Amino acid sequence: MKAVIQRVSYAKCVIEGELKGKCENGFMILLGVVEGDTREDAEKLAKKIPVLRIFEDDNGKMNRSCLDVNGEMLVISQFTLAADCSHGRRPSFTAAAPPSEAVPLYEYFVELLREAGVKSVETGEFGADMQIELVNDGPVTIILDSKEL
Repeated sequence: MKAVIQRVSYAKCVIEGELKGKCENGFMILLGVVEGDTREDAEKLAKKIPVLRIFEDDNGKMNRSCLDVNGEMLVISQFTLAADCSHGRRPSFTAAAPPSEAVPLYEYFVELLREAGVKSVETGEFGADMQIELVNDGPVTIILDSKEL
């Protein structure tokens, strides 16, 4: 399971002109579920992300977590994180888990973030054509792979 975490001052997801999810002062997370991922992969990421110390403290050091700053999260499903670009110019997405496997893991991950005490966790819509708007604060962007934790 792969996650791209962006520290944001604001992020929103719009589907067919309607606001689906948003967050302020927190993380916008792109989550890619890869073939073979399990609940353990979701648990590893959900345990790590809320406590990543990438918010500044009073001394300007990145020393505070999303939980410390009472931050919010917007989680967007992103199968393209499983892209294989090693051959030719057209990416292959065969490593992405099929929706029957990915949806339950995506939903489980979101549930775990909520259980971890994140102030607000909103989502996009799995498989939908979404427009994402955000203000990356810093910019700060972290890439995590559950297989490397």
